[in-house]
Amino acid sequence: MSYDYLVVGAGLYGSVFAHQARLAGKSVLVVDKRSHIAGNIYTERVAGVNVHKYGAHIFHTNNKKVWEFVTSLVEFNRYTNSPVANYHGELYSLPFNMYTFYSMWGVTTPAEAAEMIEKQRQEAGITEPRNLEEQAIRLVGTDIYEKLVKGYTEKQWGRDCRNLPAFIIRRLPVRFTFDNNYFNALYQGIPIGGYTKLVEQLLQGIEVRLNTDYLAHKEELDALADRVVYTGPIDAYFDYRLGYLEYRSVRFENEILEQENYQGNAVVNYTDRETPWTRIIEHKWFEFGKDDVGEPIPQTVISREYSSEWKPGDEPYYPVNDEKNAALYAQYRSLADQEKKVIFGGRLGEYKYYDMDAVIASALEMCGGEL
Repeated sequence: MSYDYLVVGAGLYGSVFAHQARLAGKSVLVVDKRSHIAGNIYTERVAGVNVHKYGAHIFHTNNKKVWEFVTSLVEFNRYTNSPVANYHGELYSLPFNMYTFYSMWGVTTPAEAAEMIEKQRQEAGITEPRNLEEQAIRLVGTDIYEKLVKGYTEKQWGRDCRNLPAFIIRRLPVRFTFDNNYFNALYQGIPIGGYTKLVEQLLQGIEVRLNTDYLAHKEELDALADRVVYTGPIDAYFDYRLGYLEYRSVRFENEILEQENYQGNAVVNYTDRETPWTRIIEHKWFEFGKDDVGEPIPQTVISREYSSEWKPGDEPYYPVNDEKNAALYAQYRSLADQEKKVIFGGRLGEYKYYDMDAVIASALEMCGGEL
């Protein structure tokens, strides 16, 4: 049997492409080496809670076309991301806003907060930031940097802030209002019942083969289709012949607790360097502590997240976008351009940190030119 398209990866990019291809009358086969669909946005039911198995995912976008696309498939709730930072037991509101400045300095007006930040900027004497530390101090002053940026960032990236590029936090949100909506996006929420439902809708009517390693069976799978949409790691496709692209990975420790409420918020970041985890997720609060029919859930599920250096065999999460990896990716991209039968897309195929809405927009754009 032959197909118009073989889609490698049942994550968001691959599933959107497969969905659009089917609507265009194309025959599609989707393969994934995992035992489930939905890639890293996979949610599974644990103790009555929809658990984000590969870390918290909060949908947010200003792209009306993308929002209309996803809400045509599943219903979204009105969840708004308002994380809390815990620094040695001191609690602060995120993103940095007037609640944060009040807790940090006791200031009550935007003018007082701006004056405090400006004073610390001047004392630091930074005009052209050369690294992440200098960029952060220039944006929010030394106090906020030391308590809420430095430890968290160094745990997340495994590097001293002075050895990280400034652009990583160039768009660090700083607000002189009492607004703790982290994303400040026009459209925001989480699919009711979890993200797996969204991907199930995308793949409805499409043949999916799980537990299928494309690279281990590349020749026979390629022979089944006229075109291939590959969403796996681009360096793996070429058998790492130019070397490994670097990632940060994440490890999770999950607990089911016999209590209704552990931390009172879906996301709490631990910003001191001494606490080994970066944050704790309490999954039930993504859906307001209620099950699918609106009943309170008596138990709770938490996940402690630990950031780590990626090594072969680990799940790759965040590309390390420094000059060395950018240069290596450019070489792989040049090889990819010679693969006329293959489309490389998504977070791993393009070695790019993608928000979910950008993944969907990219896949829809590709479909527009391809189908």
